[in-house]
Amino acid sequence: MATDQSYARELGDFLRSRRQRTTPEDLGLEPGPRRKVAGLRREELALLAGLSTDYYQRLEQGRNVRPSDAVLDSIANALALDEIERRHMLMLARATRQPDARVRRRPDRVPASTRRLLPLMGVPAVVLGRHLDVLAWNALAAELLGDPASYPPERRNFLVALFDDESGRLHCANWELIALEYIGMLRAAVAADPGHPRAVAVVGELSIRSAEFRRLWARHDVRESVHGAKVIHHPRVGDIAMEWDAYPLPGNPGPVMLVFTPHPGPAADQLSLLGSLAETRPAETRPVEARPAETRPAVGQGC
Repeated sequence: MATDQSYARELGDFLRSRRQRTTPEDLGLEPGPRRKVAGLRREELALLAGLSTDYYQRLEQGRNVRPSDAVLDSIANALALDEIERRHMLMLARATRQPDARVRRRPDRVPASTRRLLPLMGVPAVVLGRHLDVLAWNALAAELLGDPASYPPERRNFLVALFDDESGRLHCANWELIALEYIGMLRAAVAADPGHPRAVAVVGELSIRSAEFRRLWARHDVRESVHGAKVIHHPRVGDIAMEWDAYPLPGNPGPVMLVFTPHPGPAADQLSLLGSLAETRPAETRPVEARPAETRPAVGQGC
């Protein structure tokens, strides 16, 4: 189970990443001569936040420090954190003040009403769990994004699929932006429960096999994404410009439904063509034996 030490380490790593990313110039300060570090020094940040250097250092190291909200506000102001980053920091810090807290883990479940809604929708839609696992989808989504039923359940994950798709990385100018979006969403889930087995499995697997994932994960970016845009590379109808919106489903934290809508113009006609291709699919495809990896479209593919 997640402990206060897990949250303290996550908090310390987050603060360190933000300090190292903040320069004196960002805060209107003179960098000074013979500076060897790009970001702020610990003593500089401690001074700006009105803290002792030793206290702040122990905070970054996750050593038995449970900061008050007032201290956290001072640090957030010193680092010029945005609202999402501030909420993320407060959530981690408040968890460190509950040494005996235990996270009540409930499995991600798709409400029955959502399952009935999916096949009735005229646009692609998928339900994602908190760790970006694909839990349910409609036929249009399977046609647009790749059929999740072609993958074993543990591989039906937007982030895992993104790093599996080496060819997409080569021709997609926005690949890193999409990766950061997904990673930031996963980071928010990890903050709620650092020791969750699924989070450990996804982060561990990708960290072992992808240096690019390790680099991006180390940024400690966090996202509360509710809207985005991407171009889907479809082998039959070409590139489709789509927007997506995320709608939270019951649960805390719970799954979200991603709904894809086409940009006005050719994308709407392309989606209509996809609809005719999807008419032969069941509302949600039953798992089948996976096709060879080289012939399968990646789940959630796109730029």
